[in-house]
Order: sequence, then structure tokens, then C-alpha cells
Amino acid sequence: MQHAPRRDRRTERTTSGRGAATPSPRRGRTARTRFLRTPRLRRPDYPRANRSGPRRWLPSWRQLSGLLLIGAACLTGLVMYAYAQTEIPERLNSFATQQDNVYYWADGSQMARSGWVSRQEMPLSKVPDDVKGAVLAAENAGFYSDPGVSASGMTRALLRMVGGGDTQGGSTITQQYVKNAYLNQNQTFSRKFDELLLAVKVDNQLSKDRILEGYLNTSWFGRGTYGIQRAAQAYYGKEVTDLDASEAAFLASLLKGASLYDPAISAKTHQRAVERWSWILDRMVTTGVLSPSQRATYTVFPEPKAPPQDSTAGGQPGYLVALATSYLKQSGPISDAAFDLGGYQIYTTFEKPRTAALTESVRAARETLDPKHRKADRHARTGAASIAPDGRILAVYGGPDSLVQGFNESNAVTVPAGSAFTPFVYAAALRDGVERKRGEPRTPVSPTTAYDGADDLAVRTPEGPYWDRNGKVVKGQNDGDRSWGWLSLNDAMVHSANTPLLQLGMDVGLDRVGRAAQDAGILASSLGPRVPAFALGNSTPSAIRMAAAYGTFAAGGLHTEPYSVARVSRNGEPVRLPRPRSDRAFSAKVSGQVTDALRGALQDDSSGPANGLDAWAAGKIGTTQDHTAGWFAGYTAQEATAVVVYRMDLKNLEPLPLTGLGGADDADLTYPARIWADYLKTVTGQE
Repeated sequence: MQHAPRRDRRTERTTSGRGAATPSPRRGRTARTRFLRTPRLRRPDYPRANRSGPRRWLPSWRQLSGLLLIGAACLTGLVMYAYAQTEIPERLNSFATQQDNVYYWADGSQMARSGWVSRQEMPLSKVPDDVKGAVLAAENAGFYSDPGVSASGMTRALLRMVGGGDTQGGSTITQQYVKNAYLNQNQTFSRKFDELLLAVKVDNQLSKDRILEGYLNTSWFGRGTYGIQRAAQAYYGKEVTDLDASEAAFLASLLKGASLYDPAISAKTHQRAVERWSWILDRMVTTGVLSPSQRATYTVFPEPKAPPQDSTAGGQPGYLVALATSYLKQSGPISDAAFDLGGYQIYTTFEKPRTAALTESVRAARETLDPKHRKADRHARTGAASIAPDGRILAVYGGPDSLVQGFNESNAVTVPAGSAFTPFVYAAALRDGVERKRGEPRTPVSPTTAYDGADDLAVRTPEGPYWDRNGKVVKGQNDGDRSWGWLSLNDAMVHSANTPLLQLGMDVGLDRVGRAAQDAGILASSLGPRVPAFALGNSTPSAIRMAAAYGTFAAGGLHTEPYSVARVSRNGEPVRLPRPRSDRAFSAKVSGQVTDALRGALQDDSSGPANGLDAWAAGKIGTTQDHTAGWFAGYTAQEATAVVVYRMDLKNLEPLPLTGLGGADDADLTYPARIWADYLKTVTGQE
């Protein structure tokens, strides 16, 4: 019995007709559908099925390797994302840009500094190779070839951080610069991570020289200083450009920790400093900065000088710093914002010996005052200034101490000049002539022109007597009610006769007198009202301005605005500073005539302050009608000096009489003259 042939189901499923696929009658779907089916994923064998107990929960080495790879990939991605998102800050830390401003005496020695950060930037091009080499040998010999970070150093630093130890030495110079310039000093993982990313980015975007320059200018060196320039000044009293390799090696040791290596702190720190100094010099040989023979010359530790006292301006320098700062800001080249950032070297015109002499002269004169036991000595104030004929302010006395009394007496504009103002009346008359009748030509005058010096003399205008607001004729009064009769203008100046000079002011014209005073150097803002008393000094110039105005006569009639700064630089680069120009206020002839009169006034009292002085000296005592102020202004060919003494309670600004000052029976009007003479004898060697 024959059976029907068995069908090949595989062939039946795959071929039919012209070879096209045919649907399977059993499954009811096409082969194409079967072939596109997504394969099933195996479930991870975890917990592990073929293990029992705790071993079920231990991953296999394949599983562990996979996890580590995934973790590394995630960490790498995270770091790359963080790096991409990290931007170098546009602004540096405030202390990384803030510098102090250093002020110098006229002889170039340091006077004071201002600013809360003791730092002065120095371009890398001006830093000697030995200094750079010492720093690199001590901190990061491979600086110029590394990528900005040190993996081993970071690992050591992190381990020390975890253990609570010192993290110094775990960073490259780039990382330290990033920390100084952009970050804080906190020792945390997040700060270290930021430091790492920023260091790499900074290294990629900035040149190595720029990074090293920033590092040298922002690093802490102890003794209140940031930056290699201020460190050189603080430890050796010199510029960084003058350091030798031995001194540089010591300063480089401070980067490890200034408090650990300053030899002035203790014997232990001294020993530690010597050891590290020697090690750095040896390292400089290894790195090729020094040859063995050069190293052999440095056998004695370069002892730094003793720590300087706080040089923040106090005493008289405080007043000088304020004057210099004000001058810089008013002269225009430096904005307030730029000045506040610091970094300026300000070379003033102030002479240290003259400042000391003026201060001592005031101190000696004030020894007679006893404000605790004598009421007349309370609120007694003294201001003084000395100025060269070319406008340089040589010295000022601003008060007892700028940290005790910030108000500068030499710059006060609250005290009437009194008869010390009369030389400007005289100069105006000699320059401009007088007008005795309205509408008639002005009449020239000379030192021999005669005026009535009678006491209680009525003041006249070209139209007639001068009447005050109360309907009374204004009259002039001489000191001591003395009548001088008719006398020349020169003699009126010599004897300080008030009535002829009061009338002379009216004849010249008070506006012209005011212009003459301004031309000499008195500020218009301090000129008093144009009434007859204007000629006798109702104006209130400062001692500085009074000295400058008298200095115009010493300069032969040329006036130069007083200035206190000779030159300025910032981080070693000169800053253009406009120099005041000289303008002719009076002819040499007029100035000579005024000087002749003031020389005579000074010599008039042979027992007075001029006794023993050079015969060329000229000057004038100034008194006020109510004796609330006393002045002396005088000059030689080298300088003009003005001294003012007055009494005023600064709480209510009420002027008080000088009567009884220093125990005198009356107002001691020679007090400022004694200060002037004592000062002048000291600076001219005539003691």
C-alpha cells in the first residue's frame, strides 16, 4: 500500500508559485514579520541565581568591571561638561587688583603708603632672571612645560586636606595664581575642583609669562605685603630690580609660608629660613639658573632688615599725603576709581628736613602753652607752609597729628589775613596806579608817594566820604591809635600804618586789589567782601596760599601755582602729570619795590625775629582788628613761608581772642614771627 509523499513544510512555507513567500497556514503570519521581531533581552543575573546566601549579592567580575567603566565614563563626561562650562572670571579678586599707593619725600626716600593691601605690581620684564629662577626652583621647576596642574601634587594636597594637614606645596604655580586671583583661600574639595578646572583653562588661554607675572604680583610674602616688589622693599629696602640671587632665594622661601620663614619672628623661624634659603640656592644650580661657582659665592645668609613699623600715614606725613592726593585728583590725569585701585608711586615735593624743622619750631613755640591750666591757651591752633618760588610745596605744619586731628591747619580758609594782606594793596597800586577822581586818568604811584597817616582818618572814595549802612563815615584806625602824619607808601609798609594803606586800597579800587591778590596766588573763593576793610585783610587765605602769594614776590613777580607732586609712576611706568605754568603777576620792578618795603618791615625791629637772619630776608606781621589771629609771612630767595596762629573752637567755629596766649599780658602778636624765624634759621644754618 503506497502512502502519499510527505510534504516538506519548510519548502511549503518559503516557496509558492513564482518563488514568493506564502503564509504559514498554522501560524497565520508572514516570514517577514517573523524575521523583524525584536529579540528578547536577557535579564541581568543579579541577584545571582546560581549562588546562595550572601554570595548571591556579590557582583561578578564582569558586572564589577562594567560598573567601573560606566562610572568612569560618567565621571569623564561630568568633568568635560564642567570644564566646558567653566569660564575665566572677567574680574580678579579685589585684593588681586588692589594695590597700595606709595608716597616719597623729595629725596626719594619712602614717606608713607595708603591702601588696605600692601602691594605694587611689577612687569615680568623688569624682574631679574635670578628672581624668577629662584621662585621656579622653589615652587615649580617644570612650570614652563607642565599643563597647569600636577596630578601627583593634587593627590598629595587632597590627602593632606583629608588628614587635616598642610596643603602647601600641592599645587603648580598656575594653580596658586588661580587661587590668588580668582578664588578664595578655603581648603575645601569644591574649591580644589574649581582650582583644577580653572588652572587648565588659564594655562590654555594665557601665556606662561603672563601667569608667572600674575603669580609674582599676587602672592603673599608676609609683613603685610603682596607681590615681589613690595616684598623686596619690606625685607631689603630696595626695588626688586636690585635683588641678587641670594636675596631672591630667601624671598622665594617665603612662598612656602611667610610666617614659617621670616627670620625676625623667632630663632626657630630664622633657622628654618636659613635651611630653605640654602636648599633653594642648591636647587637653582640643579635647574641651571646658577652655576656651581656662582652658588659657591653665596655662603652668608642675607639677613633682611627688621620689620618696618606701620607706615600708614600719621603725624605730619598724614597731612602731606592728603595734600598730594588732593593735588593728583584735581590736576586731572588720574581718576578717583583708578587711584583707588592703587599701584601709584607718588614722588612729592616735600622735603623731609624742612618738614622736621618746621614741626620742631612749632613744637618749641607751643611749649609755652598750658591749655589745662590757662583758659587763654585753649583752642590755640597753628598752621604753617613753606613754598619755593617755583611753586613746590616744601613743608607744611598741619596740626599735632593727622590721626588725632584730621583737619589741616595749613590749608584752613577760616582765618582773616589781617595786615599781612597789605603787600597786595601796595603791589596793585604800583602796578595799576590810582584813581582819586572819577573819570580822570589813573595816576601812577611810587614808593615815595606820600599819604596821610593820621589816626582816625575818614576813608574817601572818588565821590567823597565812604558811608556805612548805619549812615556813619568809615574811619581808619592805626595800631595803638598812633598818628604817623604824612609818610611815603614805602614807610607806610615798613611801619604797618593802617590808614594810608586803607585809603590806598580805595584809590586803587578794591576790585583791582582783588585781581592783584589773585594774580599773586590768593584764591578768589577766599577773598572777602569789597568794603574798605578788604584792604586790611578781611580775606581768609590759607597758609599755603599766603606763602605762595609771597613767593611771587620772591620769584620777581612770576607766580606758579603751588604743587605737591613732582612726578608719578604706576608699576614703574611714568604717568604724565601736567606741571603748573608760571605767569607774570607783577613786573620785576614792582616785585623789587615790594621786597624793599618788606625787608625794611622785617628789619624795623632790631630785637625782633629778624635779628641774626640774612639781610635779604623780607616779611610782614599780620594782625586783625579784634586780635583773634596773628600771621607772619616772609621769604628769601629760596622759599616763602607763612605762619598763622589763631584760637577757634571747631565745634561752633567761633574765633577767640589771642589775648593772654602763652601767659602774655596782652595779645602776643610775635608768636608766629618767632616760629618763622626759628624755622628759617634752622634750614639756612644760621642758628
